[in-house]
Amino acid sequence: MGSSKILVVDDQPVFLVVLEKHLRGGGFTPVSASSGTEALAILEQQEVDLIISDLMMPGMDGLQLMEQVRTRHPGIPIIVLTGHGSVESAVGAMRRGAYDYLEKPYNPDVLRITIRRALDHHHAIRENQQIAGLLRERFTFQSIVTVNPAMKDILGLAARVASVRQTTVAIYGESGAGKEVLARAIHFAGNGLPAGFVAVNCAAIPEHLLESELFGHVRGAFTGADRDREGKFSLARGGTILLDEIGDMPLPLQAKLLRVLQERVFEKIGSNTPVPADCRVIVATNRNLAGQVASGRFREDLYHRINVFPLTIPPLRERKDDIPLLCEHVLDQLRQHLGKPLPGISQKAMDVMLDYRWPGNVRELRNCLERAAILTDGELIRPSHLGIGMAADDDIQAGNNADTITYNLSLPADQISLDALTARILAITLERCGGNKSKASQLLGINRKAFYRS
Repeated sequence: MGSSKILVVDDQPVFLVVLEKHLRGGGFTPVSASSGTEALAILEQQEVDLIISDLMMPGMDGLQLMEQVRTRHPGIPIIVLTGHGSVESAVGAMRRGAYDYLEKPYNPDVLRITIRRALDHHHAIRENQQIAGLLRERFTFQSIVTVNPAMKDILGLAARVASVRQTTVAIYGESGAGKEVLARAIHFAGNGLPAGFVAVNCAAIPEHLLESELFGHVRGAFTGADRDREGKFSLARGGTILLDEIGDMPLPLQAKLLRVLQERVFEKIGSNTPVPADCRVIVATNRNLAGQVASGRFREDLYHRINVFPLTIPPLRERKDDIPLLCEHVLDQLRQHLGKPLPGISQKAMDVMLDYRWPGNVRELRNCLERAAILTDGELIRPSHLGIGMAADDDIQAGNNADTITYNLSLPADQISLDALTARILAITLERCGGNKSKASQLLGINRKAFYRS
């Protein structure tokens, strides 16, 4: 901050000399201009971090200079100086974008404090813009690498709906296929801010807490509600809310969600005051909602309300032409993340990957490559690094009896526990069922939510 260059603009030479002295004493580098025109010429030749300008100057005054700076050099913070009795003009300048104003004669200490605050504020704004830019770059349709025609069609449809915030989007696809990635791309393509994307996993939150999580509550609404709490719909105001695993939402709450989508308002628990639901709604599920409707586990009216613009992401096994491209994309990220050279994937390893069914889809592929990248040391990734294929298939086998299934469990001696064995059984069963949690839970005779706690 000590080397920050400050452009000072004033038509009084004596005042410029005094101001330069105070700026140097504060550790800044001053550059002087005696008019608005001279200041603009300086800005064309060199970069400055901040401008201090008098308001009352012949020719181009301070306000006119501000307008020119905002047009030609947006982002440079401006502090205006004004004589006694001209505070109204200074306030007007702030309304036009000035960071702050000081009255002449100013206090040198106050001047230094004001400059540092302005520079810190500007620095924070630039950092936030850079972060937002990086996130937008990461979560765009262009960042979803694919050569598959069906996937390209999905991205094309998603790009068209991105500009229509009031339309509910339903994203279907298996676990790990990239539903949240696509939802974020829609959000950012609609000029959404990073903090404006709010994701809720409807299957991971206990039923008695889900309503409060979505809509919030007021103090005293129920036992333990000792303060007001904002819900996810409030946090997503002006942005996007993703209701993931919508198929697991309890029926009573489905009725309340239907009202939110129809009337675009909701009420906190314990309150009768309607709150506008000012956000885009995207739902996602790996379930067959039409089948859920037929079996009475999902409301038909809600199904039709959320199924306005359906997008179905094909599983990775149906777009294996994307696997080589995805591998290179993930390896590029891992080279930066791990800080090690990764020459690539051997042909035998690629053949294994192309033959594998990928029950965990793109998420599993990414995890598989991360494991392989850690195990390799300056060599091509080989089949043994991947941890997929025959070794994985041997964990669960059909016995001689068609009604018998055999689990082969192997854990280090110092890690054996009931919880560890249970977690391993859940993982093996889920993989055996192709990532279908409903099928795996039916096979084990347990609640589907156990797979989210493991």
